Amino acid sequence: MCLIAFALHAEPACPLLIAANRDEFLDRPTAPLHRWNLPDGTEVVGGRDLRDGGTWLGLSPQGRVAMLTNVRQAIVGPGARSRGELVTRWLQGDSDEAGFTEDIDPGAYGGFNLVVGDFHARRWRWLSNRHPENPHEVHSPALHHRALGAGVYGLSNASLDTPWPKTQHLKQAMHTALQRLRHDATGQWADPLAQALFDGQPAPDTDMPRTGVPSEAERALSSAFVRMPERAYGTRSSLLVSTRPAAEGWQVDLMEWTHDHAAGVAPGEAQHRVELVWS
Repeated sequence: MCLIAFALHAEPACPLLIAANRDEFLDRPTAPLHRWNLPDGTEVVGGRDLRDGGTWLGLSPQGRVAMLTNVRQAIVGPGARSRGELVTRWLQGDSDEAGFTEDIDPGAYGGFNLVVGDFHARRWRWLSNRHPENPHEVHSPALHHRALGAGVYGLSNASLDTPWPKTQHLKQAMHTALQRLRHDATGQWADPLAQALFDGQPAPDTDMPRTGVPSEAERALSSAFVRMPERAYGTRSSLLVSTRPAAEGWQVDLMEWTHDHAAGVAPGEAQHRVELVWS
């Protein structure tokens, strides 16, 4: 997952709202949004990495949520363990964020940003094994983390709320969607988020992130919707997660668009939907 904006308890009509793009190599086997089970029986709602078995963004029926992005670096060192397991470890666990954080070995994984949360307890935390001020440089392994209060946040492949143009654009679309949610029950509140997720316009040269990768790659990766056919890489899926009050508790709606670059399918054509209730 390479671009996420999320709103935590910022609007009573929708206390959790997530908009996210997942960028990945096109040949990495992936299952779209669905319900599935971990080996211990824990149910997960989300897409699935069929190579390593984890996920980049998942929810549990009990109200636990986890979201993951990689940290971009010019020289990528493979981690001994898959970053996607951090998401599933949170979803299948019962510890709080502090206990979960203590059990992570920051040197065992490639660079990551991880947001974990308990919707019912209103507890959220961001974690990363890269220094927030210099995430693209190599440092001794250390885990950085902080609690997250109510508000709107953005993540791409740097640190939390690093002001990359595509992250800022998606956060602004999140604010617009939240404003519309107060008055719009037709579903059009989601339009600004979909438009921002499907935006393939690169950042202006003056605002281009500088992470150490070649300039042509930096430019291609600066758009929200990534197309890099020469590297068989791009935005594989886009996801919206929204919550609203329901008689039983909270209705959670997930809508995912999967993107087939080889078939030339336009963004937004292929959709998968899942609903669940958090009581």
